[in-house]
Amino acid sequence: MSTLGLLGIGAGSIGLLLLLIIKWEVHAFVAMMLVSVLVALATSMPIGDIVSTLIAGMGGTLGSVAILVALGAMLGRMIEVSGGAANLAQRFTALLGPTRVPAALTAAALVLAIPVFFDVGFIILVPIVYGFCKAAGVNPIKFGLPVAGIMLAVHVVVPPHPGIVGGAAILKADVGWITMLGLAICLPLAPLSQWLSKRLNCTEYQMLPATAAQFAAFGSGQTEASANTGRPAPTLGVVLALIIVPLAMIMVGTTGAAMLPKGDALRNLLSFIGAPIMALMVAVGMAMWFIGKGQAWSRERTNAVMESALPPAATVILVTGAGGVFAKVLTASGIGAALSQSLIDTHLPLILMAFVISLALRAAQGSATVAILTTCGLLAEAINTGGYTTVQVALLCVAIGFGSLGLSHVNDSGFWIVTRYLGLSVGDGLRTWTVLTTVLGLTGFLLTCALWAFMA
Repeated sequence: MSTLGLLGIGAGSIGLLLLLIIKWEVHAFVAMMLVSVLVALATSMPIGDIVSTLIAGMGGTLGSVAILVALGAMLGRMIEVSGGAANLAQRFTALLGPTRVPAALTAAALVLAIPVFFDVGFIILVPIVYGFCKAAGVNPIKFGLPVAGIMLAVHVVVPPHPGIVGGAAILKADVGWITMLGLAICLPLAPLSQWLSKRLNCTEYQMLPATAAQFAAFGSGQTEASANTGRPAPTLGVVLALIIVPLAMIMVGTTGAAMLPKGDALRNLLSFIGAPIMALMVAVGMAMWFIGKGQAWSRERTNAVMESALPPAATVILVTGAGGVFAKVLTASGIGAALSQSLIDTHLPLILMAFVISLALRAAQGSATVAILTTCGLLAEAINTGGYTTVQVALLCVAIGFGSLGLSHVNDSGFWIVTRYLGLSVGDGLRTWTVLTTVLGLTGFLLTCALWAFMA
């Protein structure tokens, strides 16, 4: 099929998906599965490969997301029902003052995002965001949106995250320079994320019914728990330990992977300890002991609290998996490759081309990691034979990373995680989350260009 035809199908599929979800109110999971099949048929994908492609897209996404969301939801539910999240929020609000809480959360998110993958870190912080929002009497989007924005910005440009590390390997870029430049640019993006989120939140967005019910019930379980046991809520130290320990484990794993050679026994051990799944399992085990025992819950009560976390998480898991299906079909059909090749043919300046191709691939197939790796592969020869300095190659890699930050929408699993936990409809998610990621990505690219001009 021609490049123009593939691009037309890609644009049409996204338009149809938005119509189904926003105008005709078809459930997001059903809509994405339906459109994925239609795209596969329209691009003449072999009929025998369609079902296997759908399964591969679902399995590839859920293989990591489902376990993390389930464990994270259980951990958050135990912190919530015991009153730990409310206690933490009240203590910090009293210490910092209500006006400083959003900025403090955003700053903390920037630091936590360095060693922790975006989706893992955000899921871990959700109950804390809920607790602070409950204490302040505001919608979760008020505090959650800037937190998610800066975490994703760090994820796409700061090692040891997989996209930027893989891109650096393809371009033979210096990881140290990428780390320093990426962090330096992300620092001013944190207050920008805070300011822009505040502007976007001037409109009062109506929460999705399921999220509204979950948020309304948040913390109410502590009343029942206290009535049954007479025990106070978990201390500030216990709640912080349940958050910091899994993050520290992940940090150890990523640091070991970056510093030790492949095949090293210690590296393998640290990678096992620091795997997000293992870190969350340890945190859930700690919660069962320190919260369950501390609240004098019976085994049945502890299990009931953990199981109550799963129904709300099921929708997040299924919709995220369907986003992975849609992204897989867009990639397997050749739409992403057609888009990137058409942009290469425009002969834009290299740093601008790096950003635009990455941004276009991000919009076309959803995954920031895939957008970075694909763009680096397409431009590797031009960069490696262009006589660029070490710093310039690092800046080109960072520009590609910021391209993959923008235009997060319905084919991005992160879009569904953020919007579902913050209670945003698809339309409101496009007005807020998509706008925020795009502005952060564009600003990050402009700052990269300023450094490029200074160091040229």
